[in-house]
Amino acid sequence: MSEYIPLKYYFDRDLALHLADLIQSEYPRFTITSFVESVSTGVENKELKARVEVIANTLKQHLPTDYEEALAILLKILGPENKTEEGMFTNGYFLMPVAYFVERYGLDHFDLSLHAMYEITKRHTSEYAIRPYLIANSDRCMTYFQNWIKDPNSHVRRLVSEGTRPRLPWAKKIPPLKNDVQNNLSLLEKLMCDSSRYVQKSVANHINDLTKDNPEAVLTWIQKHISDNHGTNPKIIKHGLRTLIKSKDEHALELSRQVEQGV
Repeated sequence: MSEYIPLKYYFDRDLALHLADLIQSEYPRFTITSFVESVSTGVENKELKARVEVIANTLKQHLPTDYEEALAILLKILGPENKTEEGMFTNGYFLMPVAYFVERYGLDHFDLSLHAMYEITKRHTSEYAIRPYLIANSDRCMTYFQNWIKDPNSHVRRLVSEGTRPRLPWAKKIPPLKNDVQNNLSLLEKLMCDSSRYVQKSVANHINDLTKDNPEAVLTWIQKHISDNHGTNPKIIKHGLRTLIKSKDEHALELSRQVEQGV
């Protein structure tokens, strides 16, 4: 059995070399030695998120100062799309600093950055990168979501649910979209019958997040969803209500029984 290595240790000199090689093939002026040495020194004794930040910031220092030009280079090194629903971190982890680059430096180029997130999430994830954009202009993001929610790529559909989760792990807690839980629920409604288990799990986790601050609104919404016979997925409902079920909430327990019995 191979020894477990914490993810943070993958963000080191070797990763810097890998990124530098990819970038220089698209941008010959990229100074590999300077980039690698800066990253190697900067990540020492730091945890995962701080290491990712160091690499992204060092990319900023070594790429063209124009964000549009720099992003165009980074988008050329993304590699092939992930055709499975696994490996976003095990295989696509090297793109985490690229996603953070968009998160940190792209707000003044909203549409360009949303396009970049769309491409990144097909290989890694943009669930963290998109959160500052939600806070800055949720209406504009919602316009993109209306298309993404119908996208044939399950990673893109999942981004709509996962990126808007109020309590996304490893991320700062955010309020419901436009401070109205109904906006979140309207997005989830379109994903309740999604064929992808990957998306289903995200939807359930998002519902569970919402129950912690808005339990009655969520329960009323689920009751209506069941009553309207929208082809409810019992696993999404039960997993989404797991915190309320664990606390013995009567309404949640009843809804769980209903979906089990196909009522």
